[in-house]
Amino acid sequence: MSPPRPPICTNQNDAADTANDDARTPNDATIEAMSLDDLEGAPASLARGVAAIKAYCQHAPIGPGVYRMIGADGEVLYVGKAKSVKKRVASYLRTAGHTNRIVRMIALTASMVFVSTATETEALLLETNYIKQMKPRFNVLMRDDKSFPFIFITGDHWAPQISKHRGARTRKGDYFGPFASVWAVNRTLNALERAFLLRSCSDSYFENRTRPCLLYQIKRCSAPCTGEISAKDYAELVQEGRDFLSGKSHAVRDLLAKEMTEASEALEFERAARLRDRISALSTIQSTQGINPKTVEEADVFAIAEEAGQFCVEVFFFRTYQNWGNRAYFPRADKSLSQSEVLDAFLAQFYADMPSARLILLSHDIEDREILERALCERMGHRVEIAVPQRGEKKDLVDHAAQNARETIARKLSEGATQERLLGALAAAFGIEKPPRRIEVYDNSHIMGTNAVGAMIVAGPAGFMKLHYRTFNIKSEDLSPGDDFGMMREVLRRRFSRLLKEERQGESDKADETASPQRPDLILIDGGAGQFEAAKAVLDELGVTDVAIAAIAKGPDRNAGRETFHVVGREPFTLPPRDPALYFVERLRDEAHRFAIGTHRARRKREFTKSPLDEINGVGPARKRALLHAFGSAKAISRAALGDLEKVPGINAATAKLVYDFFHGQGGS
Repeated sequence: MSPPRPPICTNQNDAADTANDDARTPNDATIEAMSLDDLEGAPASLARGVAAIKAYCQHAPIGPGVYRMIGADGEVLYVGKAKSVKKRVASYLRTAGHTNRIVRMIALTASMVFVSTATETEALLLETNYIKQMKPRFNVLMRDDKSFPFIFITGDHWAPQISKHRGARTRKGDYFGPFASVWAVNRTLNALERAFLLRSCSDSYFENRTRPCLLYQIKRCSAPCTGEISAKDYAELVQEGRDFLSGKSHAVRDLLAKEMTEASEALEFERAARLRDRISALSTIQSTQGINPKTVEEADVFAIAEEAGQFCVEVFFFRTYQNWGNRAYFPRADKSLSQSEVLDAFLAQFYADMPSARLILLSHDIEDREILERALCERMGHRVEIAVPQRGEKKDLVDHAAQNARETIARKLSEGATQERLLGALAAAFGIEKPPRRIEVYDNSHIMGTNAVGAMIVAGPAGFMKLHYRTFNIKSEDLSPGDDFGMMREVLRRRFSRLLKEERQGESDKADETASPQRPDLILIDGGAGQFEAAKAVLDELGVTDVAIAAIAKGPDRNAGRETFHVVGREPFTLPPRDPALYFVERLRDEAHRFAIGTHRARRKREFTKSPLDEINGVGPARKRALLHAFGSAKAISRAALGDLEKVPGINAATAKLVYDFFHGQGGS
């Protein structure tokens, strides 16, 4: 049973708010009577902020809504919601009782914007959207909003496909998740393919098959593409897969075990062996899910921990009585906020575009629990319960999440201290005045100039910042194949031209010591003197003079530990073989190399699997399959005469002319 709930506070982020607004909020007459004389002895900036808030308070909505506090330069400082916006804004006019964070926020406020809503629930949803879009410095920010992967079974094809899905859930079908990591999804998908023999190929690949692929040979697909299984039997496999992912895993296993026994008794040993392998695959999924609850079918578990002014929120996902993984978040929040307040603000942002479980378990009670419950119920279309368990298995799940949160934040603080020392060593090695907060490392990858890509990775005090990684498809047509210097010039010119444009438009980061800056302090180039000079020339051309540049040339025989470094104003030099700064630079270089090669391989793979038929407008999957059935390959189609194309079943004269013209230079490029 959860403890008694405290009075609901209508602002999820403001540490100074309490439930009893009416008892402490000035009425209109009091507001009108207040003047700057009441602020005698207060800093001038605070007096100006209170005066600005007072002016806007006269026109604030009396009912529910959202308000934005805006600085003199147009920066959104804070987004809040309230059951009565006027009362909430009036509370900022008090000259005492605020935390330092609220005082700073008031002092910086120059104007306010109000939006009225019909209900407090709508205000909560709108506030969450504004916070995610505007990232105000005085709000609690989730920071890592990367979407979670799901398992997706399509519903718009006669032979449904099972696949990994991330992003908007717009296509018709069934989505199962979320999973905390891609690794967990891939592992589960591999086992499901062996258990239910569902296809994982794309629709275009499926339509163009003329014989079963390798997955059929290794018993990971039933090959509906070539009729190796009937549509009815395949539909039964799909339904079994849906049942398993929907929580009926034990029923599915019992059914397969019964069929295996019947096949064995009927002396159908090959069929019995196939069923045995499918049961084994299902057991693999269930036995590797970690801690699986016995009484909790579906729940999201949140626990928060704090240490040294930093917060960590650990999230566990349980579906179909199985642990589908966990993820740690480190929200940006003022250290004056309590753990309950940070968790309250975090949850609203977390569920802004994320489906919730029917049960949400928390380590700390939150003031907006009832409002969030109503919002999630309206969006999900069924009851959603938020609870703080006090005993039983639910309490054990929360305690387990809390332990992970404490251990995770302890590791992060330890790693952060080590990272700071490495950044200091790197600054000393390259002659930089202070440890860099943002390092960008660049590398190119190509094969004789084909499928050329540039890659940028980013590192800082928090380690590798993968959300900031970027790739660049090399676009210059006047580059000779393999011109690494020209590729590096293009990548850096595009990167810094865009950065300068954003800075001119005021889109770069505001003064916030906790956020990663957009402008790097140090650029590392994987290459020698030529790459270094190319990079330096681009920055000089663009007028970027406050960014340090260093190039890393591989040692003799490409031996690690014998790299030569090029920096401005110094002769090329090496670092001692066991210097921590050398190991750190090698890690950065290797990460950039890995990212560049991975991007290049993905692009090359797409080129390998692309068919010329895909480029012909008006020729869909059915006609492509008919052409391939008739001629065997795209090359044979390109050589076919117009009359032969017209004879293909399902290909009319107009389509045949379209295909013929494409391959003979009259309709293609």
